[in-house]
Amino acid sequence: MLSKHLLGIEGTTREQLESILELTDRFAEIGKRPIPKVPALRGRTVASVFFEDSTRTRLSFEAAARRLSADTLTFSAGSSSLSKGESLRDTVEVISSYGADVLIVRHNMAGTAKRVSEWTDASVVNAGDGCHEHPTQALLDCYTLKQQRGSLEGMSIGIVGDIRHSRVARSNILAFSSLGAKVTLIAPQTLLPSSIEKWPVDVSNVLDDVISDLDACYLLRMQSERHRKGLVPSLREYAKDFGLNARRCEMLSKDALILHPGPTNQGVEITAEVSTDSRSIILDQVTNGVSLRMAVLFMLLGQYETSQQDEV
Repeated sequence: MLSKHLLGIEGTTREQLESILELTDRFAEIGKRPIPKVPALRGRTVASVFFEDSTRTRLSFEAAARRLSADTLTFSAGSSSLSKGESLRDTVEVISSYGADVLIVRHNMAGTAKRVSEWTDASVVNAGDGCHEHPTQALLDCYTLKQQRGSLEGMSIGIVGDIRHSRVARSNILAFSSLGAKVTLIAPQTLLPSSIEKWPVDVSNVLDDVISDLDACYLLRMQSERHRKGLVPSLREYAKDFGLNARRCEMLSKDALILHPGPTNQGVEITAEVSTDSRSIILDQVTNGVSLRMAVLFMLLGQYETSQQDEV
């Protein structure tokens, strides 16, 4: 059972993670129905409050809310009163006044979701705050791996790429480790954070040295918009050393899994032919994202404990 908010994976227990994944199974079944919709959150309102561009995450949350029969509100920073000088807090308070029960918040500054949770009576879900966390991405990744393998216990998962700027990496490290996986970060030294010694991970600067040992290869998007110059010589050089191409795909175990949070930079972190390899579960991640976010919304709005024994 979640508390009122989902602000990050940090601070959640293994039991909480497993309960979310278990509930996601129930909502995944709903997604297979001819009409994949239930009245579980009828009369509730879910607001997408995105101060940073997003397509996949926003649409996934909105699809999840609508499948639960919730009403949705969509906020766009570019066309809002923020451009006229309104403060972040004022914006949050106005949206809350429309009767939102949940705010799905994305912002380019770490810690924003937590601050928003202090300004509203609504539940808050962190949909990405700067380079800090992206908890629902980590949860859907855990669910997708569990769906394929039954458990993450003992899996060897390599997270490859721009660790330094990745909120996805931070959340996934915490979630994968909590569920019993061994995590290896694979990146040039310039794309590793300075605090890495505090994390429960191994580190490699050479993908070819470790790729054959991986049960899952998780590729991160190169976040060039957050880079200062000189972190990598060029995207071409990065792709040569850390991109998953046909040659490296041959080095992967025949049972290994390939993941990417999207959107992919084809030809940089992954080639087009590899993205359609039979071991790629990238589209499964997208599908499972809706089911996982349905589970999160259902839990946060206090419906879970009273209906565990009932049909959703």
